[in-house]
Amino acid sequence: MYEIYINETLLKLVSEQEVINLRRNEHNLIARYAGKTKFLLPFVDMLEKTDRFDSITIFSENVQLLIRDFESLFLVVEAAGGLVFNKKDETLLIFRRGYWDLPKGKIDKGESREMAAIREVQEETGLSLLHIAGYLCETNHVYRDKHDRRCIKRTYWYHMKTTDEKLVPQKEEDIEQAIWVHLASFLTTQPKIYKNILKVIQSYQQ
Repeated sequence: MYEIYINETLLKLVSEQEVINLRRNEHNLIARYAGKTKFLLPFVDMLEKTDRFDSITIFSENVQLLIRDFESLFLVVEAAGGLVFNKKDETLLIFRRGYWDLPKGKIDKGESREMAAIREVQEETGLSLLHIAGYLCETNHVYRDKHDRRCIKRTYWYHMKTTDEKLVPQKEEDIEQAIWVHLASFLTTQPKIYKNILKVIQSYQQ
């Protein structure tokens, strides 16, 4: 199963076998892939313009072909980031452009995913002492770049630990705050947080 968020709505690309157990109702649209890339564009356009659906699922007997055709509509940008914990088992969150988020950024040429994840957390939060405790998950979301091109940001997420506590948010990246929180109690306040970030948190909690 391939999952991607477009305008905070989940789009899933799945096989015919996987679609059998999915719930069908007016809020969860399910469609068969017709085998032509142009068939996919109306779904992308619709998700960019409306949030009327909880999810959209497109299925095919050849899901790898479906994924390849879907990604051909976008510029794919690979990124890496971290879910960071300190000695008090507090979690690092940043606040940027109206949402709570996790530090992440584009992987530079020649960098490994792990190197990029550590560098981006350091740059966006001011932390210096970081080590990776494990891999968490991959997320995908759609955005438009400064040239108005549709892009997929594919982010590889890592569980990190630090003995540092002082945070310096990177203002150049529009980060207004960087804070330590007790994650469970923070989430009960129903903060404004991206769904793909919730997926990262859930992958750690599992």
